[in-house]
Order: sequence, then C-alpha cells, then structure tokens
Amino acid sequence: MSDAFSLRAYCYLDRMQPQYASFVGTVTQGDLPVEGMASLYVEMAPGNWVFRVVDVAVKGTDAKPGAQIVERQFGMFEIHSHSQADVLRAGELVLGELGLELASRKKPEIASLQVITNVNPYQAQLLNRFTRGMMLVAGETLLVIECTPAAYINLAANEAEKAAPVNLMHVTSVGMFGRLWMSGSEADVLAARDAAVAAIEAVEGTP
Repeated sequence: MSDAFSLRAYCYLDRMQPQYASFVGTVTQGDLPVEGMASLYVEMAPGNWVFRVVDVAVKGTDAKPGAQIVERQFGMFEIHSHSQADVLRAGELVLGELGLELASRKKPEIASLQVITNVNPYQAQLLNRFTRGMMLVAGETLLVIECTPAAYINLAANEAEKAAPVNLMHVTSVGMFGRLWMSGSEADVLAARDAAVAAIEAVEGTP
C-alpha cells in the first residue's frame, strides 16, 4: 500500500499557544481547539483518503477532528486533544492505515522569509483587511514566512509564539505553500523568526 501513497506532511504541535489556538478557532469548520491542546496536521496524496484515515483516527482515540480538506492534488486533516498521547496514537493509526512510516514524510523547506521594519501606515491598513488575527500597527516590524508543504507553517507559527511576545496576524496552511504573518518590535520579531526557522529545519523527512 505504501507505493500508492505519498505522505507530504506529518506536523505535530505539542501545545497550542494562546494566539495560535484562537486563530485556528476562527477558520476551522470542525471541533474547536483551545490553548494547551496537542494537534496533528497530516497531508497526503491521493487526497480522498483523508476521509478514511480521519475515521480511523477518531474511532481509535479521543482526538477530535478540526479539519478535513480535499484539494485538487492533496488531502489534509487536523486533529487535536488535551491528551498528547491520544494525538500521537492517532498519528500512529493513520500511518498504519496508509502503510507508511514517519520517515517517509516530505522534509519541509522555507520558500520565502522577509522581515520588514517600520511598516508604513498605508501598508498596515491594507494588510489588516486580510487578517483574522491581530492588527498590524504602523511602525511595527512585520514577519512574513512561506514554506512547503503548507501544513508546517502551523509549527512555525506555534513555535514563534512560544519564543517571543509577537502578534499573530494570519496563517494559511492549505495549498502548495503555507504562509505566516506576525508583527511586533524588531527584536521580538527576530526572535520569533529564529524559532520558526529552527522548528521547520529540525523536521526530518525525505527531500
């Protein structure tokens, strides 16, 4: 069965941070997560298998599904629980159903990274029209990260929030690329950037 499947992403979050969990709650169509929960994002091909593996995960554990999405090429789902053990067990069940090992996941790459200091008020207002998170204030520093596979941008956002008191503006984790916007003081944004980059680079997988 492993020859028929591709594991693009297996992205585990040990503890959802306050802003990150709140943001996810504004976009999820399934069970709502809260701060402190563990979470797992899995992206695979063929996409239609997402329905079967979510069924296996929630039947075998107390983890709850927050999203299950099928795109043109890939399927993606997210599950979460207050129990890290349940989330990790759900991941094991999913890998078993697909006949894959964790090592077969695709290693994430950072496609683009920008730190923009002293943001102009007009640009801040324009960006604020597209965010569901915190507002960007003129004069702040803006962090923009893009990575592939898209699901790993969730890890970047969560680890960045752990590292510094930055403001989470926007996360997009569906599609070919994941995108993250954060803002704050220059020092805090640089610390958040370093944590996000380190988290993505630490994920092992196939090139």
